[in-house]
Amino acid sequence: MKIPRIAAALALAVGMTALSATPALAANIAANSGFENGLTGWTCGATAKTVSTPVHAGTAALEATAQGGDFARCSQTVTVQPNTAYTLAARLRGSYVFVGVNGNGVTDRNTWVSSPGAYQQASLAFTTGAATTSVTIYVNTWYGQGTYNADDVTLDGPAGQDQPPPAPARPTVTSDVVDVKLSWNAVAGATGYYVYRGGAKVATVTGTTYTATGLTIGTPYTFEVSAFNAAGESPKSQSVTATPRNNDPRPPGPLPKRVLVGYLHASFANGSGYLRMRDVPSEWDVINLAFGEPTSVTSGDIRFSQCPAAECPNVEPEAEFIAGIREKQAQGKKVLISIGGQNGQVQLTSTAARDKFVQSVSAIIDKYGLDGLDIDFEGHSLYLEPSDTDFRNPTTPVITNLIAAIRTLKARYGQNFVLTMAPETFFVQLGYQFYGPGPNGAADRRAASYLPVIHALRDDLTLLHVQDYNSGPIKGLDDQFHTMGTHDFHVAMTDMLLAGFPIMGNSANVFPPLQQNQVAIGLPAAPWAGNGFTTVAEVQKAFDCLSKGTNCGPYRPRGVYPDLRGLMTWSINWDKYNNFEFSRQHRAYLNALP
Repeated sequence: MKIPRIAAALALAVGMTALSATPALAANIAANSGFENGLTGWTCGATAKTVSTPVHAGTAALEATAQGGDFARCSQTVTVQPNTAYTLAARLRGSYVFVGVNGNGVTDRNTWVSSPGAYQQASLAFTTGAATTSVTIYVNTWYGQGTYNADDVTLDGPAGQDQPPPAPARPTVTSDVVDVKLSWNAVAGATGYYVYRGGAKVATVTGTTYTATGLTIGTPYTFEVSAFNAAGESPKSQSVTATPRNNDPRPPGPLPKRVLVGYLHASFANGSGYLRMRDVPSEWDVINLAFGEPTSVTSGDIRFSQCPAAECPNVEPEAEFIAGIREKQAQGKKVLISIGGQNGQVQLTSTAARDKFVQSVSAIIDKYGLDGLDIDFEGHSLYLEPSDTDFRNPTTPVITNLIAAIRTLKARYGQNFVLTMAPETFFVQLGYQFYGPGPNGAADRRAASYLPVIHALRDDLTLLHVQDYNSGPIKGLDDQFHTMGTHDFHVAMTDMLLAGFPIMGNSANVFPPLQQNQVAIGLPAAPWAGNGFTTVAEVQKAFDCLSKGTNCGPYRPRGVYPDLRGLMTWSINWDKYNNFEFSRQHRAYLNALP
């Protein structure tokens, strides 16, 4: 435990007897002032952490690093008394390190030290205003000044226990499936909270969450929250309205005849930039949130969270993100969670992993009110055991467990559940070349590992959009190799899905064709989005050839497919980066088709 500097505070109090304000008592009222409990009680930036060396006293101190335009500030709000004198002090180490106070009702104050090699004390005195009941104290550095340390941040003076706490901010609806779940930020000085529904007090809680049960589905309810302590109750927060809905979070309604499917970088950042949900252009019919990822390869535990603010500075709050999903759904769009991606390897090797997959994916769908699931397993997530040679009756656990898990999800959410898959060509069309032990042994079993899953779920499958990119040349049904980036490649790969194809050229082992409206062509949205970018003109030539039988190149498809569903792209963000060429050009083209 760290000891407040009582003697220093007493001396300062004596020196301030001429003030008309009430003298401060020498008692530190800052929480976790020595950072012995980590960052508990403090609000800090992404670089903040506690360290065991260098410290001024005790076993821990704060360390934070300024990056770009950030000051690396750590702050906390403390309840105080009006018209009262206080002393703020801290031990600081680094170049240009500040300690200060905001909101004292008179003049905000700060002071600083420059002591890169050792801790130096900084302190200041201030008097609160006549209506001040809380202040925010802070430590931070300055632009480009690197790493600093702080320890023993104390605020000496009487606690403001004789004032009711301020009103909480508007609560957030975290779920509206059957019950309404609320959460709100903690209020300094509060010992508990009252929850109001329709203006009537319905609950008293000590935490910052509440679940309203026994509600009527489809009926809107208005909620408010107030804070209280021994001195009284705060004003009520702004109200929030929630309408509970049944356990099927997806609004009914089919997809349009022609669809554009795009992936939204919702959980990570790259060179394409972050795009808020509400800003996704209206051209997109299906928006796949990339990505839900596993906590480990074989756990089956899938997690999703929005892009961290440190990576995506313009990321919206979660409530706004969910509201954006609702707006898209009201426009008839479908929003799915995409599982996997390049780095999200998932292998359901056990029934426990299968059940965890169902539970964790359901939790994501329920939390965000999503319309369904996209399976984007890449790499070696799916494989076939060497003895597993019949795609109609698979026995490999990673295959059978995935099929069972998806069937369970489909049964839970019903007919409106949207199921899509985005396998790579290696795991689908390459099965035409390799299936069975082959010349390279069991490794070749990967080449058709998606086929048992697609076949087993073909009656539940909304869309299959194979990634016609990031692959080498692939043989078509003409037994010729076709190279990505050309209209012939897309025609040949899509024709295999719609005409069916023999496995390893064995006419007795044929993968049956899919329905035309189950198939979309997968493409990169821009040259930077993946190998195999195809120009707008070449893409539309391929669609003409497949859907109308015109504009074909050397490859002639086995049939004409007027109900071919549309196009998928990686990604909506890259499309924005490329001035929306993909979505605007292809939306206009698809809309003009019969």
